[in-house]
Amino acid sequence: MPTPEPSPFQLLSGAPGSPVLLHVPHSSRVVPQRVRGGIVLDDGALESELDHITDSHTADLAARASGLCSVTPWRFVNGLSRLVVDPERFPDEREEMLAAGMGAVYTRTTHGEVLRPPGGDPEPLLDRYFHPYADAMTAAVDDRLAATGRAVVIDVHSYPSRALPYELHGTGPRTPVCLGTDGFHTPPGLLALAEAAFSGFGGTGLDSPFSGTYVPLKHYEAEPRVGALMIEIRRDLYMTEPGGPAGPGLDALASALAGLVDGLMDL
Repeated sequence: MPTPEPSPFQLLSGAPGSPVLLHVPHSSRVVPQRVRGGIVLDDGALESELDHITDSHTADLAARASGLCSVTPWRFVNGLSRLVVDPERFPDEREEMLAAGMGAVYTRTTHGEVLRPPGGDPEPLLDRYFHPYADAMTAAVDDRLAATGRAVVIDVHSYPSRALPYELHGTGPRTPVCLGTDGFHTPPGLLALAEAAFSGFGGTGLDSPFSGTYVPLKHYEAEPRVGALMIEIRRDLYMTEPGGPAGPGLDALASALAGLVDGLMDL
């Protein structure tokens, strides 16, 4: 009997009165066999690519932070690697990362090598993985809006201390904590809370080397009650790069993230 495919995503319940969704889209290394067959890398090269592209330990970071919060946030965690689909990309020509072969379905690696054969049809992967994920995330945000009158999506990411070739904006500052913002969905109070919460790690920066936030398309630039912020943590703060174990920095970062979440209850 074939092994069941892992769940593509998981919504972990928080407190009924919490508006906060910790979104963890890039922590998994899982590539289902049906998807592995369409990737041209050999096993060793695939493991190396996963080391570089995965936001390792960010699901653990979000879980630890949740356990420290006075009011438990909700968590939406991707169970599959972003090499399956990247749920944070636009699924069409609006996505600037298409220029690097890294739209919603990647065709190139972090080092510009071929990941999938050229000319492939991305729609089967989008239909099977991307659209159900987007629908579920939209429903999760709608649920927080209905329950609390607002929703705050905190995207939990990490990034390498040295730029990788695929980065379109890799020449800018690489502060210990990069805060990605959106002019419509990131209010000044949310940004100020994050800057204060992560002030003890050597500095925060805005939108470099990665910018923007994740907001479901239904709400994007349409629903002002949805706030959003992306937190990009430089990996040398908490782990051995490129894909090694976590270190003691993970606990301190979890405390900072919990402080941000708790602060949002009074915002």
